[in-house]
Amino acid sequence: MPNVASVTAGYYRVPLEATLSDSMHGAILDFELNTVRLRDAEGAEGVGYTFTVGRNGAAIDAILTRDVPDQVIGQDADRIEWLWQRVWWGQHYGGRGGPTVLALSALDMALWDLKAKRLSQPLWKLLGGYDPRVPCYAGGIDLDFPLDKLLRQTDDNLKKGFRAIKMKVGRKRLSEDVGRVKAMREHLGDGFPLMVDANMKWSVDEAIRAARAFQPYAPGWLEEPIIPDDVAGHARVVGDGGLPVAAGENLRTVWEFKQLIATGGVTYPEPDVTNCGGVTPFMKIAHLAEAYNLPVTSHGAHDVTVHLLAAAPNRSYLEAHGFGLDRYIAEPLRIEEGFAIAPDRPGHGIEFDWQGLDSIRA
Repeated sequence: MPNVASVTAGYYRVPLEATLSDSMHGAILDFELNTVRLRDAEGAEGVGYTFTVGRNGAAIDAILTRDVPDQVIGQDADRIEWLWQRVWWGQHYGGRGGPTVLALSALDMALWDLKAKRLSQPLWKLLGGYDPRVPCYAGGIDLDFPLDKLLRQTDDNLKKGFRAIKMKVGRKRLSEDVGRVKAMREHLGDGFPLMVDANMKWSVDEAIRAARAFQPYAPGWLEEPIIPDDVAGHARVVGDGGLPVAAGENLRTVWEFKQLIATGGVTYPEPDVTNCGGVTPFMKIAHLAEAYNLPVTSHGAHDVTVHLLAAAPNRSYLEAHGFGLDRYIAEPLRIEEGFAIAPDRPGHGIEFDWQGLDSIRA
């Protein structure tokens, strides 16, 4: 029985090569990376991680360092569902979201990585195995970029092999957003997959006006038009805005996704494996979307999420943006003519440069 023998947490502050920006978080100079390394009694190791945009990483580290080990050390590492429930309910009174579920996400990811490595299988095959070639888009965090810089970034992403692009919207005046979306459409050409992301900026009525204003430029979806808590508002935006809606990167549980999907408030459910509870809930959300005949997309952690979408027959696009993490990973995500390729290495295949990360330890 592969019992968990040790739990080791890491907490790092990763600098960005360029200042990024969106409508609600403002300028982003760096991000916090939290890692967890599990070893079983035979010495095999599984790795998981989560991240924040500059705050609460210390709280996640405290949970992984002080609370999680007592709940998992000595337990059967293959009983992932049982361990997930044990940690969820063990942290429940002060948990259910925020740092607690981010810590659980990293732990669950590490458990799946450990199991796949022990079985010498890539994670996407262990999870069912659908197709290792996953459609992929470049997710720009570029709200404050001047237009010429935005277009240069787009050209750079096309050279890297991307065949779909997402840009930020949510500037002070809707007319500015419309002008930038129009310019991007003209730059990319008709029919090229272009998505727009408002990062929760608007009220429901503002989101509907924006969606209608973007319609002539045929974006593939409008992402996070309003706050994630307004389920009825999402349904109004879907019904009255005239554009598909992607949402869910700020939802923390399967049950929150169930409410949003069942109410008709989302076209592309968008879980993030680093904050929805991990691999275990992500796949449940993907299958829930499948039951409603909806495509599932993703947010963040593309090196892991490529495996999850490669196991989902209703997968849509994988979002790719690494927040500068690629320079600390041995083999970053491979893009070929618009597809991300799920690797055949055992586990999720991420090998961190631990020595390099030690130099940016928080």
